[in-house]
Amino acid sequence: MARIPTTVITGFLGAGKTTLIRHLLQNAQGRRLALIINEFGDIGVDADLVRGCNDAACPEEDIVELANGCICCTVADDFLPTMQALLDRPNPPEHIIIETSGLALPKPLVKAFGWPDIRTRATVDGVIALIDADAVAAGRFAPDEAALAAARAADPSLDHDSPLEELFEDQLACADMVVLNKADLVDAATLASVEARIKQETRAGVKIVYASHGAVDVGALLGITAGAEDDLDARPSHHDSDEEHDHDDFDSFVVEGGDVADVAALVTVLETVIAAHDVLRIKGNVAVESRPARLVIQAVGPRVQQYYDRPWGASTRRSQLVVIGQKGLDETAIRAALAAILAPTLVAAR
Repeated sequence: MARIPTTVITGFLGAGKTTLIRHLLQNAQGRRLALIINEFGDIGVDADLVRGCNDAACPEEDIVELANGCICCTVADDFLPTMQALLDRPNPPEHIIIETSGLALPKPLVKAFGWPDIRTRATVDGVIALIDADAVAAGRFAPDEAALAAARAADPSLDHDSPLEELFEDQLACADMVVLNKADLVDAATLASVEARIKQETRAGVKIVYASHGAVDVGALLGITAGAEDDLDARPSHHDSDEEHDHDDFDSFVVEGGDVADVAALVTVLETVIAAHDVLRIKGNVAVESRPARLVIQAVGPRVQQYYDRPWGASTRRSQLVVIGQKGLDETAIRAALAAILAPTLVAAR
């Protein structure tokens, strides 16, 4: 039997991976898809956002959520059993999509496709790295090599290698295609500069495409036939010598609460918190007074996006926000700042 092609979608926090997947589902062109969605944090947000996008292409039972962990660090415990369960179905999917956590290394996941129970039944069709063009243009997730060199020269004892930079570079080094998302937020000259920066971190022949709101031709994303598991040596990683990478460099916690009266005030509070504490990512659903639909919050860097998704229905009506940042976040101060707008029930930090 032909091996089932699998597309791995990687990319940093807030790059637009879930938006891209929604676009894939809505333009599946008759394909029967399955999704494995991994999130860093105690609650799953992304899987909930793709449910119902196209039940004919991907019914709810074919959306598998792996929350509260990083898929690259739990390959044997979480990923392999999940893949085997999908492959063992009487009517398995025609194509599998894996959305990794924004903090995941793609290479250990690709390597897992060499395991005997998977190798003869599935293959990595391609690794897609999604990049926030506007964020990279602002220098938020790209290293300033000249500044690092100057700092090391001044004090060789300092370690200036940011884990964010390593993640960024590892995701690009493993990619078969790079999608520069949010291209509509920068001008042509800036986009060209970002593309030149990306090419420094990618292998020869890797395609770079532009996108806005995750809209990429489905035919370009699926059917790459890279067989990435057979090409590991050409995909270098900062962590090739490590058994696993350490997520102690990041903090994540959840804030819960009730209905919010003023959405504009909420956005202002979020912007203030992000700027004051250098928060990487805030995402979740918010209940708004007199509104039956959920308000989806997607914030990365200084940019806070919000839109109404769908009625709460049978879902528990409550506000939940996941806050992610580098180690050392002042959780007490952040919770206090959000308390005035959310009146939350505090949840223990991860």
